[in-house]
Amino acid sequence: MASTSTKATNTKPTLTPSMTLKGHDKWIRCISYFPDGQRMISGSPDKTARQWDLKLGTEIEEARDVSKKEVYAVSVSRDGRWVVTGDGDGDRGELKACEVETGIVKTFEGHSGRINCIDVSADNTLLASGSADFTTRIWNLETGKLVAGPFKNVDWVGAVRFSSDLKKLAVTSAVRTCIEVWDVQLQKLDVRVGKSPGVGITYAPVFWTNNDKNIITAFNFATFGYARTIYEFDALTLETVGTPFEGHTKLVTSIALSFDHARLASASFDNTIKLWDCESRQLLASFDVQNPFILVLSPDSHQLAYVTNAHTKDDYKIYICDIPPDDVLAHASTNAREKSPGSHLLNSDATRPTVGHRRPPIFTTAMSGRPPPTMNSKQPIFLRLHKLLRFSPRTRATRLDRKGRPSDPLDFPATSPLPPNSLHRDSSPSTLLPGGRAFFNPILSSSNKGKQKAHEPERKTAQVVDVPLGQATYADVFQKREKKVEPLPVYDDQLEDENVLDAVALPPPGVQHGEID
Repeated sequence: MASTSTKATNTKPTLTPSMTLKGHDKWIRCISYFPDGQRMISGSPDKTARQWDLKLGTEIEEARDVSKKEVYAVSVSRDGRWVVTGDGDGDRGELKACEVETGIVKTFEGHSGRINCIDVSADNTLLASGSADFTTRIWNLETGKLVAGPFKNVDWVGAVRFSSDLKKLAVTSAVRTCIEVWDVQLQKLDVRVGKSPGVGITYAPVFWTNNDKNIITAFNFATFGYARTIYEFDALTLETVGTPFEGHTKLVTSIALSFDHARLASASFDNTIKLWDCESRQLLASFDVQNPFILVLSPDSHQLAYVTNAHTKDDYKIYICDIPPDDVLAHASTNAREKSPGSHLLNSDATRPTVGHRRPPIFTTAMSGRPPPTMNSKQPIFLRLHKLLRFSPRTRATRLDRKGRPSDPLDFPATSPLPPNSLHRDSSPSTLLPGGRAFFNPILSSSNKGKQKAHEPERKTAQVVDVPLGQATYADVFQKREKKVEPLPVYDDQLEDENVLDAVALPPPGVQHGEID
């Protein structure tokens, strides 16, 4: 009988729903856990926000909120006191917060377009909202008054998130080609990266990490194309840091970060939900799920809830799944790396580059030779040849003169025989110079001597001609130097297949059924 550990290691991780919540009449746009993990709230274009009892797996019907418009955003404050919903259409957006214990509802007026995203600050006092009217606003939850903004974005606002110290607000566009950081107190833009247009509407959240030093979200650096990759940014400069979370092949529709920032979950229209280790950026598991749209992690990070981009009423459900144990995820991740050729190199810290917005250019530089030595036409010919044939310091043989001092191999009396070439003494042929002295011929070698005779025309013996001193010129020895060609920058990301879409007009905002497959 196999042990429990053996069974675990032989089991492929799967996401099997332990609970299914059904009741909405249209596809579900947003979901959020209550801080106790025992309840959940969901919003839908069926104009309702519904609460669910996760112990019983049923709707709390008395808590259902019926709206006049489609609900696109829901959130619960960390103390569980406030339930916030955002709805709207193309002309007007409605934002309201309900106090759970008293049932008192506060309305926040100001947006002229539907509310796409909301966030409640860590101290439960401030509310941030992003809208299709290209603005982000910050409200006081107690008074319902606007305290900061509107902050203007370049497109529909897709996600907002307070830093834990409430000093900054991260904002992303719905097409995920622009990310901003705003100073809440000074009400000014600190930094912005990217711009519109783009394609592929996504409302994947944005999160602060590393003690508010970094920001993580799905993003697309190309002018056109879908946000298929998740990046971590430096909050001060919005330069990417670390290795990106790469693996999805289509639009990333949602991400979720565990409360301890150890795990990251992502959903994509490539029909997968992936689970990552945040520190190593290692893919822990990839689950096959048809049309996953929105996902969240439970407060204890033991469960994952998701909804699909449903096409029929039978698919208007919330699926709650238990996350496989760490040992099963670790084994699955190891198997995945072993099955991938060269994966040990790809996952090595030694070969992993630091990722930035754009990798530095690689310049192709033409190699230039050593500058020619200066020539004195009045010097004897053998002295000028001495300069031309001087060995490189790296290959110069050491030779001692009569007094024991090192000298150049070509420093010898004119009456002495030329020294043999020690570098090619055994393998290189030589030709006879007048007087019977041997001189190394670099054209021929022992290995290609036969080939040289077969392919080259027969050469006649060179005639020795006396040249009067002073008539040898620089042009007789060196050819005219070619004009230096300026190197062109070559970016290694230009050599990759980015699978970027052709330029197309920006589609009407919103994700409709079948709009992005």
